[in-house]
Amino acid sequence: MRYDLNLLPIFVALMEERSVTRAAERMGMTQPALSNALSRLRLMLQDQLFVRERYGIQPTPIALELSPLIAEALAQLDNAVLGQQAFDPVQAERLFTIAPNGYVEFVLVPAIVARLEKVAPGIKLRLTPYGNDLVETGVVSGTTALVLGRIVDPPDNLVVQHLMDEGLACAVRADHPGVGDVMTREQFETMKHVNIVPPGRMRAGLFQALAQQQLKRDVAISVTNFFAVAEMVAVTDYCATLPSLICRRLMHDPRLKILPAPVDLGSFPVEMAWHVRYRHDPAHRWLRALIGAVITDLTGKTAAATTPSPA
Repeated sequence: MRYDLNLLPIFVALMEERSVTRAAERMGMTQPALSNALSRLRLMLQDQLFVRERYGIQPTPIALELSPLIAEALAQLDNAVLGQQAFDPVQAERLFTIAPNGYVEFVLVPAIVARLEKVAPGIKLRLTPYGNDLVETGVVSGTTALVLGRIVDPPDNLVVQHLMDEGLACAVRADHPGVGDVMTREQFETMKHVNIVPPGRMRAGLFQALAQQQLKRDVAISVTNFFAVAEMVAVTDYCATLPSLICRRLMHDPRLKILPAPVDLGSFPVEMAWHVRYRHDPAHRWLRALIGAVITDLTGKTAAATTPSPA
């Protein structure tokens, strides 16, 4: 029996998307064409494979059994073919979709874009939102090249690399009447504070750090991004507890002053994750190396080695 290898990526798309419509969009096919391909898949593999339910499709036990085998086989094919292809960033014209959280978008993305402009002017980036659900970013299906932020409970088909650990500091207005060059615990607890939501994972980490230190924080306002914090703090007597690299950026604003937190609030990890099929893709490897170089320039420390998931 001859096998149509073109059907296998469609099987993977259906497994990961759990929707004929989304799988068709991902594969660049019409929905009828994908439904036809699914019929041929069922014939080839001698199983129903996917059963329609109210909110999409669910794989059969046979599909669940075949899924890791097919995904690994395709990944090995990709590695063999793509590993032989040369990638010239100077000549390349390509669009990468990445999903940074709010912190990474504020601190790292401008430096990444500036580096791309110099060394790979034909490489373009498209940013897609990164919340708490990795599936929604597209990185689990492979439609998004990278997700950058705090990666919690990644699925087996993602590879995760630890980039750096980031600390926390405090920002207040430069002429704050109650705070000098040092902020005491009592001052921190009696002041009003600006809270940032999202990114949710960092917010949760900050609340946990405050609780561990038994440090109280009276939140007066919550904003949705880091861009609003400077303006909020500059015109109030409020305090904002922010990642150190963001505070480094805000040090250039004469309206503000940056102070160490009154207690050690620890650090939070910044990580990068990508689909296992891109492990050996020369273009993706080059982009990941460029991001690592940007991290080194900003922090003076080399990004940590890749830690693969169990996949």
